[in-house]
Amino acid sequence: MAPKAHILVVDDEANTLASLSRAFRLAGHEAAVCDNAAKALELAKSQNFDLIFSDVVMPGKDGLALLEEMRAQGITTPVIMMSGQAHIEMAVRATKLGALDFLEKPVSTDKLLLTIENVLKLQRLESENRQLRQRLGKHEIVWSGETMKRIMAQAERVAASETRVCILGETGTGKELVARTLHEHSSRASGPFITLNCAAVPAELIESELFGHEKGSFTGAAGRHVGKFEQAEGGTIFLDEIGDMPVPMQAKLLRVLEEGEVERIGGDKPVRVDVRVVVATHRNLESLVRDGKFRQDLFHRVYVFPVVLPPLRERREDIPALIEHFARQVCAQNSWKPIPFSPEAIQALQSYPWPGNVRELRNTVERLMLMATDGLVTEETVSLTLPQGASSGGTAIFTSTGSLSDRVQQYEREVILAELKRNNNHITNAAKALGLERSHLYKKAEQLGIDLRALRQESGR
Repeated sequence: MAPKAHILVVDDEANTLASLSRAFRLAGHEAAVCDNAAKALELAKSQNFDLIFSDVVMPGKDGLALLEEMRAQGITTPVIMMSGQAHIEMAVRATKLGALDFLEKPVSTDKLLLTIENVLKLQRLESENRQLRQRLGKHEIVWSGETMKRIMAQAERVAASETRVCILGETGTGKELVARTLHEHSSRASGPFITLNCAAVPAELIESELFGHEKGSFTGAAGRHVGKFEQAEGGTIFLDEIGDMPVPMQAKLLRVLEEGEVERIGGDKPVRVDVRVVVATHRNLESLVRDGKFRQDLFHRVYVFPVVLPPLRERREDIPALIEHFARQVCAQNSWKPIPFSPEAIQALQSYPWPGNVRELRNTVERLMLMATDGLVTEETVSLTLPQGASSGGTAIFTSTGSLSDRVQQYEREVILAELKRNNNHITNAAKALGLERSHLYKKAEQLGIDLRALRQESGR
C-alpha cells in the first residue's frame, strides 16, 4: 500500500527529530526532518507535504514566524505547532496565523498519530465535498431515448465489478461522464476519481504525470511529484484518449496493470497501488493494433468490456432534453430568468449534424441564449448562430450521394469549413464554436481532408 501521509517535522532538538520520524515511519507514514525554519520553508515550497509538525521556540526564526511566512507565500499545508513553553497567548497567535492545532510538549506518540489520522480524515472529507460540488448539475448524463437508456443500464451493471472498461466514441459524446458514472456506482465511489487526457500531455511528461517523480530525478524536478496512479489510490483512474499514448509509455502502463505497482521516476522502490482503470478513445484501437501503433497485449488488458457511445446525430431524440438541461445550467450560472426555446428552434437544432456532439450543443445553447431577443430562442436565432445552411433541415446530407457514412463526413466537412470561414480561419475560435478541443479539430480536419495549416497561411494567422 502507498504511504498514508508525507510529513515534515521541524525541531531544533536532534532527539525529537529522530524519535518522531521513527514513530511516524513505523506507523506507515513518510517523514522528512529539518532543524531550522529557513530549511523548512525551502522544503515546504519544493515538496507536497500532507502535514507539518513544527516546534515554536527555535534559534533564529521561530515556528510562528515560519508559519506566517508560509501562509504569506501561499503554502496551505496543514501545520501543527508544538512547544514545551506553551501559554495561552502563544496558542491564540498560532491559531490566528492558521495553525490547525497547538500541542504542548512532551506529546505522546499515540496523540501525534491520532492527530495525523484526524487531519487525513479532514482532508478526505474536504476532497469528497469538492468532488460532490463539482458533480452536482455539472456531470449529469441526460437522455430520453432508448439508445442511451440501454447503454447506461449496461454501464451501471458493469460498474459494480472490477472489470476494466473501454469507452469508445467520438470527441464530445460524453465519455468522461460515463466513466464518472461507472465510478459513482462502484464500491470505490468514496475514493478519488482521477483523470488524465493522454493526448493533452507531451510525450516526455506523461510518465511523470502517471507515475510521479522524485526530487532531482530530471532537470526541473524541484520536488517530489505524486503521480495520477497514487492520487487515485482506492478509487478510479480514467485515462482518456488512450489511443494517443506513445508506444514506449504503453509498455510501462502494461506493467502497472499486470503488477499493480508503480515506480516514480528516480525512485528506488515500487509503490503498490489499488486502482480501477477505465480508459476511453475516439480512435479504432483494433486498427491501431494492426498498424503497430498500439500494443496488442495492452489492448487485451484494457479492452475487456467496451461501451460504445453513439454520436449525437444518431440519438437526435435526446436533443430536446439536453437543450432543457443545458438551458437550466446556463440560467443558474448567470442568475438569469428562464429563456425558453421555441418548438421550431428545437426542430432546427435537431436537424444539425453536431460534429462536436454534446459538447458543441452545450456551447451552442449558451450562445443562443445570449442572442435571444424578447426572452425567447427562435428558429431565426438558430439560423443566425449555426454555420450557414446547417439549420435548414440537413439539405447537404440529402443532396449528396454515397453511403450514410460518406454523406455524414461530407456534411461535417461543410460545417467545419463554414465555421472556419465565419471565424476568418481562426482555429481556436472555430474549435470553441464547434465544442472541440483545438487538437481534436486538427485530427477531425485531417480525417476530412481539410488542410488547416494552409487555411491559416491564407489568412495570415
